[in-house]
Amino acid sequence: MKSPHKIALLTREYPPEVYGGAGTHVEYLARELRTLTEVSVQCWGAPRNEPGVTSHQPWSALSEPKPESAALQAMSINLAMAAAVKDADLVHSHTWYANLGGHLSKLTWSIPHVMTIHSLEPLRPWKSEQLGGGYALSMFCERTAIESADAVIAVSRGVMQDVLDCYPAVDPDHIHVIHNGIDPEIYRTRPSPETLIRFGIDATRPFALFNGRTTRQKGLPLLLASALKLDPQYQLVIVASSPDTPEIAAEVSDLAGRVSSERGNLIWIDHFIEREDLIHLHSHAAVFVCPSIYEPFGLVILEAMACETPVVASRVGGIPEIVVEGKTGYLVDFNQDDVDGFTSALADRMEKLLKDPTLAATMGKAGRERVLQHFGWPAIAAQTVELYEKLMA
Repeated sequence: MKSPHKIALLTREYPPEVYGGAGTHVEYLARELRTLTEVSVQCWGAPRNEPGVTSHQPWSALSEPKPESAALQAMSINLAMAAAVKDADLVHSHTWYANLGGHLSKLTWSIPHVMTIHSLEPLRPWKSEQLGGGYALSMFCERTAIESADAVIAVSRGVMQDVLDCYPAVDPDHIHVIHNGIDPEIYRTRPSPETLIRFGIDATRPFALFNGRTTRQKGLPLLLASALKLDPQYQLVIVASSPDTPEIAAEVSDLAGRVSSERGNLIWIDHFIEREDLIHLHSHAAVFVCPSIYEPFGLVILEAMACETPVVASRVGGIPEIVVEGKTGYLVDFNQDDVDGFTSALADRMEKLLKDPTLAATMGKAGRERVLQHFGWPAIAAQTVELYEKLMA
C-alpha cells in the first residue's frame, strides 16, 4: 500500500541533465520512491516533459558571468523551489545546490526537511578555485541547512563521521546511514567490440579504465603519474569531462601529453559518453581505477562492480564500505605526504589485475555478487520512506 504523503525532491541534477553521482542517485531514488509514495521533483535546467517534474532557471538579474554569480544563481533557484513545494508533506534536498531550498521550505511551510549528504563543502577546499567567493556562499547554504534539518542521510559511515567532524552542532541522532544504490539490471556485463573500435581501443591488449569529472577530488593527476610506472604494454582508458577550472584542465592535459609521449597506450575521451558506452567499456576493462583523494561514497565503483569489473581504489571516505580488499579489488592508502608511494602502489595493484585475467574475473564476479546483496535500490527506497514516515508521524 502506497503512503498517502506527498514528498518533494529538490536537486540540481535530474535527467537528462545529469553529470555526477548525485544526479544518478536522485534519478533512481525518485523512480523507486514513486512505487511507495507520491513524489514530485524540483530541479534545475531546461523544461522537463516528465509528469511531476518542475525545472527552474536562475534570475536573469544574476546572469553576470562570474563564479561568484553562480552561487547567487543557485540561491535564486532555491527560493523558487521553496515557493513551488507548498503542497508537500516533506521536502528532501540533495547537495548544497538545493539544500537552502529545503531549509526555506521547512521554515515557510512548516514541513520536515531531509537532506542527503553526497559530499561536504568544507572537505572540498579546491572548490574555491571554481567558485571564488561563491565557495563561502555554498558553505553558508550547506551549514544553514544541515544544522536545522530534521534528518540527515549520510551515504556512508565515513560521511556520517565527516558530518560530525565538520558540523558538531548537528545532533548525532539526526544522522542516518543509507547507502547509495544501483540498478543491476541496467549495469551488467554487456561486451561490445564495436564500442572499443569506435573509441580506438585495442581489443587484444588489457586496459584499465577511469571515469570521472576533471576535478582535484577525483585524483586524475595521481592516476596519470601512476601510469608512468605501469607496464607500457597495458592500455589506460580515461573518460574525463567537465573540468572545474581552466587551470585543472590545463594541468591534466599537460600530464596526459607526457604519458602519451613517454609510455603511449593512453586513450583519452574528453567528453561525456552515453551510459551504454560506459557499460560496454566496463565490460571489457580488466580493472576500474578510482584514485580519489575525497570520495564520500563512490557510485562509479558500484557501476564497475555491477559490470563484473574489479576495482583498484583509494582507501578514503566511503570506498572501504564498497570494495572488499582482496576479494572485489584492492584498496590503496592515500597519504598527501607520500604521493609517490601512493602512485607506485596504485600502479602495482592495477598491474596485478591487468596481467592476471583469471584473478580479475574472480574479483569481478565477487563484486557483482556484493552489489546484488547490498546495494539494490528497492531496499534503499524502503529505508528512506521509513525515515520519512517517522518524521511525519
